[in-house]
Amino acid sequence: MEIRPIRTNDDLTAALARIDALWGKEPGTPEGDELDILVDLVEHYEGKHFPVEPMEPIDLLKAHMETTARTQADLAALLGSRPRASEVLNRKRALTVDMIHKLSSEWHIPADCLVKPYHLAAAE
Repeated sequence: MEIRPIRTNDDLTAALARIDALWGKEPGTPEGDELDILVDLVEHYEGKHFPVEPMEPIDLLKAHMETTARTQADLAALLGSRPRASEVLNRKRALTVDMIHKLSSEWHIPADCLVKPYHLAAAE
């Protein structure tokens, strides 16, 4: 097991190839330990060089809906009405604690990702 720091994109490519080769190895074995260490190194390198900005709550909600093939009608059923779902998605109504609780408990979206402040659309 030769593990080196990841300093360049070439180092990253090599580490990812090795991770692919080790994927599924038993934890606690030399190969499993190497896999754990390489995953940690890659996560550190990517976090430092390719940081991911946190999404605003409504963008996160929309992405979750797309990923899980949920529709605005599904959101309306959860929130209690079509107009309310439309207003939330169009940033005309802020998420309430009750809405956040429902999204968290029913759709398994982490509540802490939904309670962040975000801008509402200006009233017309």
